[in-house]
Amino acid sequence: MDWGLFLTFLAACGAAATTGAMFDPGEWYRSLSKPAWTPPNWAFPVVWTVLYIAIAFAAMRIGMIEGTQQALAFWALQIAFNTLWTPIFFGLRRMRAAFIVICGLWVSVAATMLAFLQHDLLAGLLMAPYLLWVTIATALNFSVWQRNPQFAS
Repeated sequence: MDWGLFLTFLAACGAAATTGAMFDPGEWYRSLSKPAWTPPNWAFPVVWTVLYIAIAFAAMRIGMIEGTQQALAFWALQIAFNTLWTPIFFGLRRMRAAFIVICGLWVSVAATMLAFLQHDLLAGLLMAPYLLWVTIATALNFSVWQRNPQFAS
């Protein structure tokens, strides 16, 4: 294990997570119509903490392998989309724009997982729960957007 590399990737995750702390969902989000399958509020920080540790560990494993530049570029792309979503959804309250961003996030997470799988089975498998969570988040973003046409932008 390369602790320096792991902590670098974890810091990138921490930067993305910071937007969650900066843009509190607040009363606006609580007032929105949401589907019955919306995860409880307490689940979001718990799940994201576990996911960020897993994807940082996966990236560290890939970072120690020669010839993995494209896989790490996909990882960088997904963390960029991850960072953008919260300020667009909760800060600007632009659900359609957030949906476009989260679709980019989904594609980049899937590409990262597939690229990681080509180099290291464990690293690729560690990305699978993240892809599942982003799939749920994408469906939730879409559903909330459709249920709340007053925030259609």
